[in-house]
Amino acid sequence: MFSATVSAPTNIACVKYWGKKSVALNTPINSSVSVTLDQNDLKAVTTVCVSKSFKKDRLWLNGTEEDVTKSKRFMACISGVKRLATTKVSTEGEVLVDKSEWKHFGVHVSSMNTFPTAAGLASSAAGYAALVACLAEVFGAKETYPGELSTIARQGSGSACRSLYGGFVAWRMGNDHDTGEDSLAQQVCDENHWPELRALILVVSDEKKDTSSTEGMSTSVNTSKLLGYRASTVVDERMRSIEKAYTERDFETFGKITMQDSNQFHATCLDTYPPIFYMNDVSKSVIKIVHAYNRWKGKVAAAYTFDAGPNAVIYHLEDVADELLALMLQYFPDDKFLGSLFGSSFVNNPQAWDRAKAFGLDDELLRMCDAKGRARGMGGDVKKIYITKSGPGPIVLSKEEALLDPETGLNCYVKGVAGDGGGVALGLFGLGLIGFGFVVLGGAGLVLGGGRGGKK
Repeated sequence: MFSATVSAPTNIACVKYWGKKSVALNTPINSSVSVTLDQNDLKAVTTVCVSKSFKKDRLWLNGTEEDVTKSKRFMACISGVKRLATTKVSTEGEVLVDKSEWKHFGVHVSSMNTFPTAAGLASSAAGYAALVACLAEVFGAKETYPGELSTIARQGSGSACRSLYGGFVAWRMGNDHDTGEDSLAQQVCDENHWPELRALILVVSDEKKDTSSTEGMSTSVNTSKLLGYRASTVVDERMRSIEKAYTERDFETFGKITMQDSNQFHATCLDTYPPIFYMNDVSKSVIKIVHAYNRWKGKVAAAYTFDAGPNAVIYHLEDVADELLALMLQYFPDDKFLGSLFGSSFVNNPQAWDRAKAFGLDDELLRMCDAKGRARGMGGDVKKIYITKSGPGPIVLSKEEALLDPETGLNCYVKGVAGDGGGVALGLFGLGLIGFGFVVLGGAGLVLGGGRGGKK
């Protein structure tokens, strides 16, 4: 039996991917680019065990076994990585497994993530990136050309290809006009290129969205003329401009394009027939307050973006981080009852929470934001706030952090206790499960809510 455990990050696009050129290959009608987020805050964790004794491939998702025969995407990732497998040799030079033998090995997978799924925070990207990276580690997979593993991750979830790299990552649509078969991810800048860049995430909803991304894309491609215009006329120039801005650390340009592209993406959803509504009134209030803040600053100091969900990601630089968080807490505070129970767990960074509470906001700024119609002190509309930054791609973890038993290859991760928490969808690979969890990884805990989770 051979095993590995890997964590992988989520990513949030600045120029969005929406619409498939080939459904079978999961290729896009336009290129996209995103920031990979730090795994200290948001990540998927996956353990893979392989053995000739395993009679079939099996998947445990947040502690519950799923029927893998229902997920062609999951199986495509396993077969894709197996094709790149190499001979496994011991440190003494003994051949342990010839590469031709891997096809006889069954695969067991256990996976979990530390943040809401199917709510527009690219959880499937983290899940499939972790799966492909972990399979590659176990099978000793070697790419025959740069980015080949990203083409496999893409078949699981399109944006997963970008989560295989840290920093600022482009997903190229490819030059094959018929299918985009050569579509892959490329790192534009690594995670250390722009150390001052930050992201403030407001979890407006931790519920599974009404219209899945796959369903929404298909309907948009078939009915939205705006989507076709965007893909053929707008995106390429935006890609060139935003990659240049990121490389030059030009936040003004980076932020403006990020907001414009988010707006246009959601405009294509409205142009879809029937229309798709991913944002809600709270999302729109965030947009108004960000624009008021930028007018008060006299420049683009904060840049919102919304994926296929109502949750806001606000990019900004470190020098305005405390001020921006203090502003958001004025208009989107925690529920007072929950706050009294859990204190600063509403914000993932207690030190940032303390600094924001002590920050004195300008009266004129507050007056400008008040004029946007959002009353201060209205708690409960935002469930959680994450403060994060750009981070690396997949990371190989220790054996102690495995989610599968090293002796049996069976799941040893237990999902949150039913009824103790509520409302976070913890599904990867397109399979949803509900529950809050207290996740134990190598002895460290991450509080997400009221339930418990960990190893058996």
